[in-house]
Amino acid sequence: MLIRIVRMTFKEAQVNSFLENFHLHKKKIRSFEGCSHLELLRDMDHDHIFITYSYWESPEALEGYRRSELFRSVWANTKPLFAKPAMAFSMKRYIKVEGHE
Repeated sequence: MLIRIVRMTFKEAQVNSFLENFHLHKKKIRSFEGCSHLELLRDMDHDHIFITYSYWESPEALEGYRRSELFRSVWANTKPLFAKPAMAFSMKRYIKVEGHE
């Protein structure tokens, strides 16, 4: 499994445009082949900073999404709203700690 984290800093006046676009496409992204989890996180101290947190079956599944018309459409609408370039990270789970010991 691949965990994809994308940190996005938006122009403050563009946050609502981003959220509208995200809500319009979130179910399509989540149901894209190979995606098993999608969350949108918002910074507690900076309302214009968001992170998408998603799980993908494999690097190939993520690449399939990144080559898709859906991604091109979403990204074309999202990128102009940035105050800074996005930062993306592909990670794999190393240790998961559950419960109380």
